[in-house]
Amino acid sequence: MKLIYDKAVPSAEAVEVFDRFLVGLTEAVPDAVIMMISGNHDSAPRVNCFRKVLSGQNIYMVGQPPRTESEYIEKVTLNDAYGEVNFYLLPFVKPSMVKQITGTDKNGNNLSYNETLHRLIDRETINQNKRNVLVSHQFYLPVGGDAEKVDRMDSEIRTVGNIDAVSADVLELFDYAALGHIHKPMKVGSEVYRYCGTPLACSVSEAGQQKGIIMVKMGSKNSVKTTILPLKPLREVRIIKGSLEDVLAQACEDFVTVILTDKVDLDIMDMQDRIRMAFPYLLEIRREVLRKADYSDQMMAEKEQDPFKLCCSFLKDLDDEDVPK
Repeated sequence: MKLIYDKAVPSAEAVEVFDRFLVGLTEAVPDAVIMMISGNHDSAPRVNCFRKVLSGQNIYMVGQPPRTESEYIEKVTLNDAYGEVNFYLLPFVKPSMVKQITGTDKNGNNLSYNETLHRLIDRETINQNKRNVLVSHQFYLPVGGDAEKVDRMDSEIRTVGNIDAVSADVLELFDYAALGHIHKPMKVGSEVYRYCGTPLACSVSEAGQQKGIIMVKMGSKNSVKTTILPLKPLREVRIIKGSLEDVLAQACEDFVTVILTDKVDLDIMDMQDRIRMAFPYLLEIRREVLRKADYSDQMMAEKEQDPFKLCCSFLKDLDDEDVPK
């Protein structure tokens, strides 16, 4: 499991749901070894709180990455008919968290996410003759990939300039990488480096996505097979678009965003009441914009201008009081 809660200080209800899930899982599969790491939404110290106690119960709940020279990525070793399988549990990492062991650049600044993750994993002694699995919560990109082309969801936290991107070549030491952070199911340049995605839609932008769980079967070294087990939620997240009457004809109990395309004015109160009656789990009502101004010619003209001249053009009408001192 990657990312346990959706906020650093989860509500009492969220903690109760997690507790109920964990109890149910251990009762259903008493001999299971459960591994969890914190994600970027979690509070790492809170998740890390009972780490040593829980590990004695075959529950590995790792909140923080190694932060001192004597610490290393949590490794859990299991055995099956083919020998050992080493699981490396690496929670979400910011460069500032681990700079004591990864170092800084020549100016004393934090390293990039990419350099930080490479140094952090490079310091591990990974036996390539064994089967190794990485469990990690980061934004990994296929080698040479463009971060802007990755389909990100509205509910995901993003960094300016995608500075949190990490090249997936760092995953090549592992037979399989179970990744968290991206909400959409996605491969990272290989069948064995995968984001499973969220089990439920976390925003309207995830409407229509087929959610699921990845079942991984590991045979001997370099033998990995994956199967997607689809998840069917109690209520889907849907976007229903059309005129008011067309929309009302599709009444359901899913989580729904309604987009109205009527070109005539509607009685707001009556329209809202009728839609809420048809969709008890309504998320929002939108009206499609009928007329959109075309600024493309103006924007193209501005792009072709010299940046200095464009700046001077903007500042020419400012008086002394407008100029910052």
